[in-house]
Amino acid sequence: MGFEPSPPPLLKLTAKYCMKHLETISTSDGNVKPGISLPAEVCQTLFEAVDVEEEEFEVKYVPIFEDPKSTPLRHIKLRNSKVTSSGLLKLLRHKPYTLNIHQCGRLTPECLQYINNHSVNLTSLTIGTTTQIFPSTLTSDDGGLTDVGRELIQNGGGFIQAKNLEKLSIHLYTAEAEIWENLVNSWQRLTHLDLSGCDGLGDFECLKQSVNLIWLCLYNVPISGDGWKVICSLSKLRHLDVSKSTEISSIYANSSMLLRNLITSLPFLTSLDISGTNLAGRGVAETAHCDIEGLESRISRPLEFLGLYGAHHEASHRHYIPAKRIAGDKNEEQILAAAQAYMDRSELLEKILNDLFHLHRAEEGSKNDYSLQLILEGMKRHLGEKHVQISGSASLFYIIRNGNNKEKINYVLRNEILGTLVKAMQVHIQDSTMMRNGCLTICLFRIPQDVLFVYETLVSIILQILSGEGHDDFVERVAIYLLNSLACQVEGKQKILIGEMGAIERMLLLIMLRLARRECDDVMEIAWSTMWNVTDETPENCKRFLDGNGMGLFLSCLRTFPEKAELLRNMMGLLGNVAECEVLRSQLMNQDFITVFNELLDSTQDNIEVSYNAAGVLSHILSDGANSWKVETPRSAVVSKLESSILRWDVNSQRNINYRSFQPILRLLTVDIEVCQLWASWALANLTTVYPDKYCELLKNEMGLELLKPLLDSTGHVKQYATMAFENVRNELTSDFDTFNNFVL
Repeated sequence: MGFEPSPPPLLKLTAKYCMKHLETISTSDGNVKPGISLPAEVCQTLFEAVDVEEEEFEVKYVPIFEDPKSTPLRHIKLRNSKVTSSGLLKLLRHKPYTLNIHQCGRLTPECLQYINNHSVNLTSLTIGTTTQIFPSTLTSDDGGLTDVGRELIQNGGGFIQAKNLEKLSIHLYTAEAEIWENLVNSWQRLTHLDLSGCDGLGDFECLKQSVNLIWLCLYNVPISGDGWKVICSLSKLRHLDVSKSTEISSIYANSSMLLRNLITSLPFLTSLDISGTNLAGRGVAETAHCDIEGLESRISRPLEFLGLYGAHHEASHRHYIPAKRIAGDKNEEQILAAAQAYMDRSELLEKILNDLFHLHRAEEGSKNDYSLQLILEGMKRHLGEKHVQISGSASLFYIIRNGNNKEKINYVLRNEILGTLVKAMQVHIQDSTMMRNGCLTICLFRIPQDVLFVYETLVSIILQILSGEGHDDFVERVAIYLLNSLACQVEGKQKILIGEMGAIERMLLLIMLRLARRECDDVMEIAWSTMWNVTDETPENCKRFLDGNGMGLFLSCLRTFPEKAELLRNMMGLLGNVAECEVLRSQLMNQDFITVFNELLDSTQDNIEVSYNAAGVLSHILSDGANSWKVETPRSAVVSKLESSILRWDVNSQRNINYRSFQPILRLLTVDIEVCQLWASWALANLTTVYPDKYCELLKNEMGLELLKPLLDSTGHVKQYATMAFENVRNELTSDFDTFNNFVL
């Protein structure tokens, strides 16, 4: 992967589609369709396309893989799954070669027997932290054997009875030494063993049997003097990890001698991790070209990998280190090596991602593609770890923002970044820092185009942020800015969706709260702008605004903040959308509202925008005819003032408005009321004069020329502006002869 990752293979894309549309391969009861029998490679790809962390994983997907003959699996990875013992048993019928049940909290002790009964092919088993399937003791409170202990002694063998097992991983398991010795029926077959965070191993008696180990991880495992002797006896080891994440048990007496004994006793060792310990010594060189006592013998044959992240006395910062690749915090290369090495260790990864954050904030990172790959993998692997998500999202922000990195990101990587961020925000919705990082990073992309694939989820997150529960003002401002961007330039179905999700009501609440404290800030202004956007040609949302006492809040804002031009423009833009709805604009026929609209015709705030929008609202109201006029203010007086206001505007005025369609304006051209035609023709003349590239094409495509043509024979200012708009289109689109051959001035 990188800035230019290839699209996924067709097999993966097809598998993803099938798992999203289960009806393609399964019946209504969830089982695979009769007659379907797929190759193991295809079934494996289908299984890997499933989100095993999904709450309904077992109900939706496990039935598809119940029959090993139809949908065979060789590798079953259920990390972080909510699968139950019953679901696991169904999958174990495949007699897999590898099984990963790390962090599967719903599994119970009977699963151990299920695994043993289906272990004929099992060569790799990752229990991870799912250690609840093991017993913690063989003796009862009275000193006698438990049922488990009695059965073990009677039957012989170990708790794990997979005869062909070569790789075993168990984390954070504490038990008596006797249990450790009986954990596996054949320690001798093991070549790879990971006991990270485990305790109770005593003098490592169990490891004495593991004479064929080539890979051993004892991360955060207490090691005594006798334990070191056992480790030194495992002469076939190529990788050894004795690192620590904390100060606990990380300081050893005679550390340099201890390290020297390890190195000389393990001649095949190519990878050693002593991060977080004092095994690298104090850095006082006793031999030329080696600043780590104990590694002198590897000067001519350097290690392939050496873990020194957090090692005492800044070991990773030393000059002469006999290793080709070093995990540390000295520079970008070391930090990235650490991220790769400790991807599964959230407590370390948090610190490493924080190092990457500082590196990229200072614009000192050069391997941006590799950094992105590691950050995204870390965030996906540790979704529930808040601090990993915070550090990772902060690093993403600076990588994407710096230089021209954003332009190098294609859609595959872009979707992965945005999908990972949105998922993290969902999980950590109550954390303000995570919400800030997520929103700011998403704002670096094209909104809304780039986020349409997660549109509904993202809107839901933002509305929760804006619920007023625990997030600071800055986060609210960023969130509402993002929501406004999401509401702008999208189709009607997205606008309706935003309304159905409660956006209008949430905006009105934000406005109400600020009115109560007489504060007009960015949030209030953007709240009105957001409603302006989501009500555009969307009557459903206009109705929600009216039903939520939107007009009452409009009057209150107008009286409380009369000099806020941006606020006034946004409010009047919204009311223009309401006025365009034939079934709703009768609700604007109110004396207070008409008085305000009439007064705003004289406004010079924000250039002509406020006056223009007030005129638009009145034009739509007037278009319903004299019989619909139900207020005391004479209709003729409003018509006269409206006409005077329109003729006062400069037709070359720059605008702060965006039309996706001219249909509401074009409707007014057909109304036999001169002042309505005047406002509509002026609007078209202005927009096609100032922004011909955008609006001439739009006017032509929406059949506006046909509606303008009858007005070319009228008189006065309506003819003047209609002719101007018509000429603008003709001049801009001179190559389109067919259009204009039908229109002779």
